[in-house]
Formats: sequence, structure tokens, C-alpha cells
Amino acid sequence: MATFLLFFFILTTTPSLNLYVFAQSDSADTAPAKSFPSFTPKDNYLIDCGATSPTILPGNKNFQPDQNTAKYLSYSGKDISAFASENITVPSNIYLNAKIFTTEATYTFHATSSGLHWIRLHFLPFKYNEYDLKTVKFSVQTDTLVLLRDVQFAKDEVILKEFIVDVTNERYAIKFQPAKGSVAFINAIEFVTVPDKLLDTSVPVLFPVSQKFDLSKSNFVTIYRLNVGGPMLDSTNDTVGRNWLPDSQFRNNATGEEVSTQPSVINYPKSGGSPLIAPPTVYSSAVKMADSETTLQNFNISWTMDIDTAYSHLIRLHFCDIISKALNELYFNVYINDKMAISGLDLSSLTNHLATAFYKDFVVDSSMVSNPLVVRVSPVNDAQGFRNAILNGVEVFRMNNSVGSLDGEYGVDGKKQSGPSKTVAYVGFAMMFGAFVGLGAMAVKWQKRPQDWQKRNSFSSWLLPLHAGDTTFMSSASRKSQLFSSTMGGLGRYFSFAELSDATRNWDPTEIIGVGGFGNVYYGELDDGTKVAVKRGNPQSEQGINEFQTEIQMLSKLRHRHLVSLIGYCDESSEMILVYEFMENGPFRDHLYGKDMPPLTWKQRLDVCIGAARGLHYLHTGAATGIIHRDVKTTNILLDENFVAKMADFGLSKDGPTTDQTHVSTAVKGSFGYLDPEYFRTQQLTDKSDVFSFGVVLLEALCARPAINPALPREQVNLAEWAMQWKRKGLLDKVLDPTLVGQVNPESLKKFAEAAEKCLADYGDERPTMGDVLWNLEYALQLQEASLQGKAEDENKAVIATPVSPPIVAAAPAPAVVVSATDNQQSRNPAEVQAVDDNSGTAMFAQFAALNGR
Repeated sequence: MATFLLFFFILTTTPSLNLYVFAQSDSADTAPAKSFPSFTPKDNYLIDCGATSPTILPGNKNFQPDQNTAKYLSYSGKDISAFASENITVPSNIYLNAKIFTTEATYTFHATSSGLHWIRLHFLPFKYNEYDLKTVKFSVQTDTLVLLRDVQFAKDEVILKEFIVDVTNERYAIKFQPAKGSVAFINAIEFVTVPDKLLDTSVPVLFPVSQKFDLSKSNFVTIYRLNVGGPMLDSTNDTVGRNWLPDSQFRNNATGEEVSTQPSVINYPKSGGSPLIAPPTVYSSAVKMADSETTLQNFNISWTMDIDTAYSHLIRLHFCDIISKALNELYFNVYINDKMAISGLDLSSLTNHLATAFYKDFVVDSSMVSNPLVVRVSPVNDAQGFRNAILNGVEVFRMNNSVGSLDGEYGVDGKKQSGPSKTVAYVGFAMMFGAFVGLGAMAVKWQKRPQDWQKRNSFSSWLLPLHAGDTTFMSSASRKSQLFSSTMGGLGRYFSFAELSDATRNWDPTEIIGVGGFGNVYYGELDDGTKVAVKRGNPQSEQGINEFQTEIQMLSKLRHRHLVSLIGYCDESSEMILVYEFMENGPFRDHLYGKDMPPLTWKQRLDVCIGAARGLHYLHTGAATGIIHRDVKTTNILLDENFVAKMADFGLSKDGPTTDQTHVSTAVKGSFGYLDPEYFRTQQLTDKSDVFSFGVVLLEALCARPAINPALPREQVNLAEWAMQWKRKGLLDKVLDPTLVGQVNPESLKKFAEAAEKCLADYGDERPTMGDVLWNLEYALQLQEASLQGKAEDENKAVIATPVSPPIVAAAPAPAVVVSATDNQQSRNPAEVQAVDDNSGTAMFAQFAALNGR
């Protein structure tokens, strides 16, 4: 016991360790760098050109001299081995000599395996006899790829050119071609196999959002590799012989502060992670937000790098949370050239641990890139008050152009690059195809138009039947499937039936907080005081079993700050029970209408909508094929004790289309008033169906009324149509929630309404992605906060200018009383349970509100 106390004292009092206690716990899904096997390349050709004896560098890199590598060189010109003067200072002995070529020279290597290989060319231009290597001009190319075109090295400094090339043939040639009247030279060559896991074949494009770029046939040249917040790392400090520059010369130092820890505390995820991606020395240093009193939303850290806009670029960003004391404290945005790259990056939800490596790749198309390239990280205005952002490393790679060149507009065969890049062509084709599909659908719809079509208010009014409440349109399940299997171990803690019975007071009916086709949801409290929502399935419900099965499949691969978390499960006997985190403030809808609750402010509503949008954006882009929620509505947006919004109820969710598909064909399911008209008409589901439903959610937040209300006059029954009619007239304030009057900044309202209108476009290809919707909502929030800040400053000025008068003491108003699930359990009674209606989902806390009528 004394030893334990001493160890605990050391951990909590040593400054270099106290941030990382949580990262030290053993975990089955992460491991330190030393537990991963080292990499031994299949091909490892190291040539010290012009040398007379082997040169061994740290890390056992054995460069062979000319006499041992002559078989690789094909050259008929004058044999010149150059040597630098003795007083020259070099970082490595391989730069003390060079090979000079007066005519074309070719090094040919035998590749034992196809795939990516590194080509590293080492240069140091020095003067040797009549040859001044600072004045020479030459090109380097392979059989199909231009590496360097008419290169000149004007300064007597070491230059390393690193390429990643796709090797498809057994013999791979590297040719040195002197310009007319000049010579070529090289100090050292490396031709080395690249680890299989270093690059993914499919990488998201920065813009348009959610598109993928196929890297399988691309070649690269390294432009920047930065160890953010840390020192220079040479090949001896890297797992695969790379150099990492310090980032200080590229960083806006005014807003960043360097932090570091011991490399030994860094872990890697066993699935998809490896020290080969970047060594622990990169992840053990970072730059975080410097202390500042500013409250501006755009306060950030930025890195600026010059690039050639004629090429597309692959950008790799490295992250590792070495600054938090606990999980879920760090939450920030990442921008590339002022476009949102990652919204609300929550490393805790991605790695489940602190001090765990994570990286993200993006392709920036040449048509979208601008010079300089700017990478920014900026904190999110989190509800819990944490404001920080970090970056650990940056890599920027130039990609070959359409004629196979990494340097210049001409290819090996002399062809000149022309025409748009691949991504632009793909986007153009997709838009053209979408236009034809849209025109075809409109023609079919026109042929089937109703006789009184001229009296209808909009095209979508032909498609959306008007039904009361949230009735769900579903086809009946065709078969039962087994719910639990041996894979359930990945779903968190296992609960015994007895534990859950105790937690719910033996399934007391007064503890029911939600009812659906699957069964009931109960409020529960575990032995340690943790509040939970317990979803107990009804074994007799075929529909409930299918929804349970779907929810399990989805939750097993989802984890995000804005998705309701699964805590555990129980599968004793015939019981089907899932245990979720309890959401204190219940569904978003209950705070808008139908319940006697204090109205939310406009900023609160924006925060909730932004949180829900982040959750949906993660669903659409975070998984391999993306996930479509299929039942987005205000009862499925739950609020925790801090009013942080989380998406819930994945019983209807579907995996999105694969890369060779445009949609998922499936029976129509969802809630009336939220249904995508295109999905309803074609039974073709895409992530744009969620976008439409989210547009309705935005209008509910704005107008504080149900999506469908059959008790109103016909023109007002459908919220989407009614609100958009007023929006098109420029009179949206006519439908604004009366409690918001005087609160909303007009520009914020305008941006919010524009986002909703775009979401509600009749055709999916006309709607934005959730990433674009999120950007617009965050902008609307910035406009609102800027307005509030301006008012506060005006009020402060007025107070200063006003003479001080004696204080007037007034009686404080009685605080509003809000009943919650944590109040006295005896207050619940069957009458309260029966108060559940079709519109609100539950009396108070509609946990994972079931699709009523399912």
C-alpha cells in the first residue's frame, strides 16, 4: 500500500507526467510503438555515388560504393568521380563525393515486389576541377514519370529530393539527363520499398465534401514534412528513414504554444495505426493554443507553406492528445485554405484514449488549391467551456499531373498537360448525369401530375401525404434474426439481468421514459450512481428485433461526441437489453413546443442544431461507406445536462452506398413531415435524404411547431412548405417563434434560413452535404455572437456614461421549476406515463424516442 501511495504521489506531483496518467492504462486496442514489428524493406538499394568504400550511417544504413554497384549503372560517357574539398561541412559522408555524367546515365534496379517505393536523391553542389555543380542543369526521370525537370541548385547546401513512386515492373530505371552543354550529378541514391500501410488507396477530397480520390496509381514528391512543436528529426530518429523539419518557420507564433511529453507514453491503435506512419517522437510534441483573453471564434493557430498550384496535393495531418487530463476535453476544427477539413475533431471518440496517435489525409485538387497552402486549427466554442486545439505533424506531397510529371508541364514523351484535373472531370460528369436523371424524373412526374396540379402550392406537395403525428411508413419485417452473437463483446460492459432489474426498480412502470415498437425504455441508476437509459426489447415484436439488430450493428462501429453512447448490454435467456448514457434534458422537441419548459434562446438552438449536424456529418463521412440515419427528427436529437446535442435511435439506419453506387435501394421508412420527397418517390436512399429531414428540424427550431399539424388550415399543415412560402416572400419573421422576437440577429436568421432552404430542395443533388450545412450554421452562430458582443459593448459604454445612483433592491423572481428524471422517484405515476403522445415522444425524457406507430 505504501508503494502504491508513493507511485501515485510521484505521478500527481511530477509536471512532466501528470498530464498522461490516463494514457498509461493498458488497452486491448492500443499499444506502444515498441510492440509493433520493425520494418524490413524487400528492396533496399543504397548507393554512395563516386565513393571508393562503403559508407555506414546511423540506423545501419549501408551505402555501397561504385565498385559494388556498377552493375546497376548504364553509362557510356566520361567516368568522373568528384570529391568535395576537405574544409566543407556536411551532415553525412555520402555528400563528400558525387558521380558526374556528361551524357545520359541510367540506374536500373530489380524490384522484388510491385507497389510503392521511395526514391531519395541526395545532392550537394560543390566545385570539382572545372565542374562547378552550382551552375549545371539536368533532368531526372523514369520510364513513365518526370521526377526533376531542368533542375539547378544555386546554393552550396544539401538537397534531398524524396519521391514515392508506383512500381509495376520488375526493372525500374532512373535516368539522369544533362541539359545541352551541361552535366548531371548525384551524390547518393536510395531505392527502398514503402510499407504497405503507409498510404491508403482512397482518400477524401477536401472539396467537394464526401468525395473520394483514388490514389492507387498516383506518384508523389515530398514538399513538406513538419514535426510540429518539436525539433529537427533526421533519418536516424524516424522509423523508416525520413527527415522531419521543425515547424517554427511556417507557423504563426503569436497564437501557438509548444508542448511535449516523453515518446514512451505514445500509443498507436492496433487497427489502422503504426509507428511506420509517423514515429512517437512526432506525436510526443505539438503546438496548442497559446493563452489569450480573446473570445473571437476565428482565433486559431495557422501554418503557411508555399506550393505549386499546378498540381494536386496530398495533405496528411497528425494528431495526438498530449494536453488533456481526461477524455472528451479537446474538441476543435481543422481548416485547409479556409475550407472546413474536419469539423469538431474529437480525438477521444476516435481513439478512446489519450496520447494515442491519429492521422487524417486529404487530397486538394489543383483546381481548388491556392498558394500559399494554409492549415489552421481552431477551438470549438464548446458547451463545457474547453477552448483548445492542437497539431502534431504536417506532411504535404505533390501528386503527378495528367502527363505523369512531378516537375513541369511536360511528360516523359513530351506531351504537355492540358484540360481539367481528374476530380473536376468526375464532378462535371456527376453533375451532368444528375441533371439528366433530374430531368427524367421531372418528365415522369409531369406525366403523372394530378388534375388539380395548378392549385397545388409546390412540386413536393404532390408527394407528401398529410398524416397526423409521427406515423412511420414502413414495410413489415419479413423474418426474425438472432440479436446477440459472439461479437457483442465490442459493445461495452455486460450487465446481468438482475443488475438491470435493480437499476430500474424491478422494471417499475413509473420508470418508463419511452415507448416504441421494440418495447419500453426505462430510467435506471446503477450501483455506482451512474444514470442510464435501459432499452428492453419485446421478444414478441418482430419489428423490434430487427430494429435492435440494426442498432447493434450501427453502434458497434460508431462513437462520436454528438452520438448517444452505448454503455453495455444484457443477453440473458430471451432478453434483449441495451444500456445507454442518460440524457438529462431529453429530446430537443420538448424544449421547442408541447411541453411546459423554458424556451431556448436563439444561441442555444443554434448550438443544438450545430451539434446534431456534427453527429450527422460524422455518420455520413466517418465510416467506410458512410451511414444514413434515415429518421432525423427533433425527438431523435437528445440533450445532455449541458444541452450538448446527440443523435439517437439508429434502428432505421442503413449503410450508405459503396464507391461504385450512387444510392441504396430500399423500402421507404421514416416519419411523415420529414421524409425526403425524392426518396419517397424513387425508393432510392442517399445521405441527402438525411439532409432534407434536417432541413425540417431547422424549421422546427426556428418556428417552434411540429413538422405536420393537421389541426391547422391546409396551407399551414406542412411546416416545410408553409415556412418556405414566407421565406420566399422575405417575411420569415412572420413564422418566427414569438419567444425569439428581438433576440435574433437579422444576418444570423438569414444565413440560417438559407441553410434550411437549401436542405429542402426537391432533388438530392441540389442539396448541400452535411459538412456544408454545418459550415453555414457555424457562420450563423458567429454572426449571432458578434451581434451579442456588440450589444454588450454598447451597454457597457452606456453604463460608464451614466451617473451612479443608489441601488434599488427588488424581490428576486421565483426560479422556474423543471421536473427531471433525477427528481424524487415517488413523483412518477402511471398517469404521467400515459401522457406520452405522438408528437412529443414521452412525457419528459423521450430517450431514443421510438418511431411512434412503428
